[in-house]
Amino acid sequence: MNENKKLKPLDLAYIGMFVALMAICSWINIPMTVPFTLQTFAVFAAVAMLGLWRGTIAVLVYIILGAVGAPVFAGFSGGFGILLGTTGGYIVGFIFTALITGGIMKAFGKKLPVMIIAMILGLIACYAFGTLWFMYVYGRANGAIGAMTALSWCVFPYIIPDLCKIALAIVLDKRLAGFIK
Repeated sequence: MNENKKLKPLDLAYIGMFVALMAICSWINIPMTVPFTLQTFAVFAAVAMLGLWRGTIAVLVYIILGAVGAPVFAGFSGGFGILLGTTGGYIVGFIFTALITGGIMKAFGKKLPVMIIAMILGLIACYAFGTLWFMYVYGRANGAIGAMTALSWCVFPYIIPDLCKIALAIVLDKRLAGFIK
């Protein structure tokens, strides 16, 4: 999308489609030792397929919909309180994921190594923001928590599933390249 042009109806349709995908993927709960959703997959797919600006707008719309109460977050939840809760930082962190991932791919192209590095750096930014937010909110309610404890609860169990989601988003982008303009 050319940054000098307004969003066209087709852009809005793609954005809406990926907002819906993010909601649907947040409702899918994979039961493992630590259950996880496919939200981050949808964020990576949106940015990979829509690019920096449309992908970031899709993430922002998704978060705004959830903030105003639409049940688009995990467990069919919604509301501003979710964003202010212990896991809200990870949801807000999706904005950083989109900006970093999309920015790197815009600057360096969508070659496989670039996409992998961009998505991993975007994921690290989401982890960092979300974990700091978790530590703050959890600490206010329950007392201070150490960084390693927070990471062992909130990040380490999700690294392998999130890397699999990155791989899936890249495969999907490569298979659908050219279909989304």
